[in-house]
Amino acid sequence: MEKENNNVSLVNKESDIEKNETDNIKSLIYTIRGKQVMLDSDVAMLYHYKTKNINKAMKRNIERFPEDFCFQLTEKEVENLRFQFGTSSLEKENYGGRRYLPYVYTEQGISMLAGVLKNEIAIQVSISIIRAFIEMRRFILLNGQVFQEIDDIKGKLLEHDRKFDEVFDELQRKQESEFKQSIFFDGQIYDAYSLIIDIIKKAKQKILIIDNYIDDSVLKMLLKKNKDVEVVILTTQNSNIRKLDIQKFNKQYPVLKLAYTNKFHDRFIVIDNKELYHIGASLKDLGKKCFAISRIEDDEYIDKINNYS
Repeated sequence: MEKENNNVSLVNKESDIEKNETDNIKSLIYTIRGKQVMLDSDVAMLYHYKTKNINKAMKRNIERFPEDFCFQLTEKEVENLRFQFGTSSLEKENYGGRRYLPYVYTEQGISMLAGVLKNEIAIQVSISIIRAFIEMRRFILLNGQVFQEIDDIKGKLLEHDRKFDEVFDELQRKQESEFKQSIFFDGQIYDAYSLIIDIIKKAKQKILIIDNYIDDSVLKMLLKKNKDVEVVILTTQNSNIRKLDIQKFNKQYPVLKLAYTNKFHDRFIVIDNKELYHIGASLKDLGKKCFAISRIEDDEYIDKINNYS
């Protein structure tokens, strides 16, 4: 009776060892290009070989290793593998001192490699490796529905994020379009300046500024404009902005054009030929006295003012 118990104990112990070995090998299996593979360095470690010798044996028998048996990773695949799993086999610099990108072997490639090496250790280890691949396939098969549900959840989350962004953008657009007018009192210089900057930032293509008393302070405001947005300033010959300032501005923040007219009394800003703002004070005097900024939504007026630019 004791002998039978000892045999049972021995069998259980061997089974535990085999299970641990299989579990250890499973941790070295990755999914790349839709295939389950092992890194050449991990295969070499299990086979008690140097990595370069493993790959030399493969290249000497290249006809036995089609792409579904063995393939070389790209730099992007190596980076993704390192990022996802932090594999010790892939050192950050030069892939652990290697001068080439690593190869990976599929289950069939590992089986073929054991036959090419003709080494007893390699043959025995390949059996354990193939068992690990089988365990991984069984695990994926049994949990395929769970993985599919996780992918579905990820897809729904991405869709929710996309819809949230759309709603957020729509709310922002509504908030911007809801602006009708604002009155600024003496001393509200920063508040007035901030609103003008917000208006300038909205432009995607063109800004038209009409102001008879403009000076170079407007150039500081225009630094906030989006890149490649064209600016046209209509002013009078008596304004305090110099052509030299315009030239210097254009060297760094093109394109700004200056034109003269005496057909306007009030101040206006037109954004992208479709948004018209009436400003009760010159841009250089924002917040110094009580004034208002109003948005005019009549397309007829926008077209008429645009004709002057």
